[in-house]
Amino acid sequence: MKIAALQMVSTPRVEDNLATAVRLIGQAAAAGACWVVLPEYFCLMGHNDRDKLAIAEAVGTGPIQQMLSDAARQHGVWVIGGTLPIRSDDADHVFNACCVYGPDGTLAARYDKIHLFCFDNGRERYDEGRVLRAGTQPVALSGIAAGDGAGAPLPTVPAAAPLRVGLSICYDLRFPELYRALMSMPGQPPCDLIAVPAAFTHTTGQAHWELLLRARAVENQCYVIAAAQGGLHENGRRTWGHSMVIDPWGQVIAVLAEGEGVVLADLDLERLAAVRTQLPALTHRRIG
Repeated sequence: MKIAALQMVSTPRVEDNLATAVRLIGQAAAAGACWVVLPEYFCLMGHNDRDKLAIAEAVGTGPIQQMLSDAARQHGVWVIGGTLPIRSDDADHVFNACCVYGPDGTLAARYDKIHLFCFDNGRERYDEGRVLRAGTQPVALSGIAAGDGAGAPLPTVPAAAPLRVGLSICYDLRFPELYRALMSMPGQPPCDLIAVPAAFTHTTGQAHWELLLRARAVENQCYVIAAAQGGLHENGRRTWGHSMVIDPWGQVIAVLAEGEGVVLADLDLERLAAVRTQLPALTHRRIG
């Protein structure tokens, strides 16, 4: 099964960013991807934090959500829609929401970022809490791939074995307890894939991005797909990029360092099962 992380260098213009996202989703689908992941803030990298408030959408309506739905349906793929601002009941704060659309264009899941980034090294300062409201609930979903982007069936993904996908966003990556919760939801199997849309700063990304992603893959014995912002943005911010896919043994199997593009990789369910059988660490948990 092919999966794709889409790397962008988003601008302060929503229309331009949506056009880029549509084009990259099409490229990924044409290459055979049945799950595609956009980066955090794919729709806007504004000049200041409050720019998010101006483009925030109500639940279920608006051009950003419509684009994600239309692209998923047009190409017959699952779209993990990075993040977009969803209105809250407070005019000064929005949710940083990851919306997932199935191949028929319907909303399959929504996750609101739980952990809000705050960083100050004297030169760079960020505090997402100034405009974002934190989510409260871990979210995972199960989805069956419907095709390869061209309507062809995928016999390697039987109806009895849907892919189990856990959702997280950027700064969440530093909190392993979230991923443990995703792997042990009552009545559900462990996740096969964890998605991490992100916009890591260059400073923190250079130090910790790959390290944390590989740790999450190894400790949860699952694939990790991380779609990032990657480059110098018009607002002067520089993001780390290095969108990648990591296998359950912690090996990076595909990566794009910087700039716009598609990171394509194969998700091998037999490989995942073999890792969990040979080293059954998930069954050895004693705490939590």
